[in-house]
Amino acid sequence: MQKLFSTLLCVLLICFSFSAVGADEEAVVDDYAYFGFEPDIITNYISDGNKVGFVRITMEIMVKSPDHIEIIEHHAPLIRATVVEILGEQTEIKVKSASGKFEIREKCLNAINKLLKEETGKELAERLLFTKYIYH
Repeated sequence: MQKLFSTLLCVLLICFSFSAVGADEEAVVDDYAYFGFEPDIITNYISDGNKVGFVRITMEIMVKSPDHIEIIEHHAPLIRATVVEILGEQTEIKVKSASGKFEIREKCLNAINKLLKEETGKELAERLLFTKYIYH
């Protein structure tokens, strides 16, 4: 009987210690939020030959906290201008390839964070999502 009681006590202590660890881990969870740019961003890119090429994107910036949305919204015109500039510098091959799209997105994210660091002292953008990406 004593052995059974000791085993049961050990099992209960282990269960409580795991639930306490789980509670601490939950406190660290971020509350991500998204800011979507409206209207779509439309600009030309460098095309081969005489034709004019354009790209149209809808994008969202993911931030760690809903509190950061107001900051992103305040700087949205500068962010939009930065993205338009980057898109306008791209070649047709890069715009139309999957790997190029990835590179463009990463370049935009880095430029946005650089801009936000200069303006606010913080790199607030966790991710940049292209929710629409159309080219012609």
